[in-house]
Amino acid sequence: MNIGEAAKASGVSAKMIRHYESVGLFPEAARTEAGYRQYSDKEVSTLRFIRQSRDLGFSIEQIRELLGLWLDRKRPSRQVRALAQAHIQELDEKLKELQAMKATLEHLVRCCHGDDRPDCPIIETLAGGTSVPLPAATGKAMGLRPGRHASKLG
Repeated sequence: MNIGEAAKASGVSAKMIRHYESVGLFPEAARTEAGYRQYSDKEVSTLRFIRQSRDLGFSIEQIRELLGLWLDRKRPSRQVRALAQAHIQELDEKLKELQAMKATLEHLVRCCHGDDRPDCPIIETLAGGTSVPLPAATGKAMGLRPGRHASKLG
């Protein structure tokens, strides 16, 4: 099948298939005499594996490792489990960061009057990079640092 058909069958866009080929995650497809990419059912299965791995938030390098484990029929499942557990820890950290960003933004929204006056703590915080005290429940301040998302609590 051609790249459009492989994209439709796998749920991975043609652009992403080409990207996965360019970064070496997916082998370059065989080509017809006219230069068109051709994909087999096995390659479409690999693309589905990659898509499902991406849907779970695995990085390209993690997917590369997962693909190697998938292809190694003699692999111990503990290796796959360890990789998945490490990813869960990464997701937990990202979740904490997102929750901290959300708490800071909710606090700033509560502090903003949202009326016709020009003063706005949201804009002032973004412009000045000053720490904003969070609600008493956390007892800590949240600062916004240049070039980064809202920092972790602390």
